[in-house]
Amino acid sequence: MRKCSTWMFLPVMFSFFTAAGLWVVYFIAVEDEKITPLSSEYKRSESKSPPYISIAGNAPPASCVFSQVMNMAAFVGFILGVLRYLQLKLRVHKPWLNISSLVALSLACFSWEFPGMKFIYFLSNDEELHNIGTSMTFGLGTLFCWVQSFMTLKVNLRNEGRRAGIPRFLLSGAVTSCMLLYFALMAQRLHMHAARAQWALVMFFLTYLGTFAFEFRHYHFEIVCSDEQEPPLGLSESFSEVSEYQSDQL
Repeated sequence: MRKCSTWMFLPVMFSFFTAAGLWVVYFIAVEDEKITPLSSEYKRSESKSPPYISIAGNAPPASCVFSQVMNMAAFVGFILGVLRYLQLKLRVHKPWLNISSLVALSLACFSWEFPGMKFIYFLSNDEELHNIGTSMTFGLGTLFCWVQSFMTLKVNLRNEGRRAGIPRFLLSGAVTSCMLLYFALMAQRLHMHAARAQWALVMFFLTYLGTFAFEFRHYHFEIVCSDEQEPPLGLSESFSEVSEYQSDQL
């Protein structure tokens, strides 16, 4: 039996704890009667708001948890993107695909910060900033999913491209469908159904990122530091076999 790298737990823990954190925010907001439960019908005459993710985390105490969850998700999501970029860097035949994938996820992670920075809303109540962040996150996140699905099949790491690629294409389709449905329902002001589509979209996207554990189980990533008198290493990758998995160096 091959030894699996402990790095496989990073995407799994990222997806699990981010999803768990968002649901904690939701239940806090429901308990405080700030939003309408997803299982209920939204009525404009009520004082409660529709259960969009950002609205659930818009007021304390839920906003305190929401800000921390979004900030940590943005940071760890960016790290996942960098590790995935290094993993494919010397194997993909079209480097621009790998670079565009990293840029898309990096910008999506940056846009995650907009809903998380609740102090902006308290000071300016700027809904437009929130909408920009939401559009960037969903749009660039969807692009990332499709590009990564394509590269998974083309690169075919360890001859496991189909086993990982097909589920990713299915998840990419689910993410895309939920995103289109979300914006369509929002345009028709069907807020309750739009909120459900938004929650489904985010859960599918987090599940997608968690699938990187499949390839990470073969790899070991290291940060290498050298003395200033030695020749600088810069950004480099070593793809020699170590134990039963591969070692990449940044």
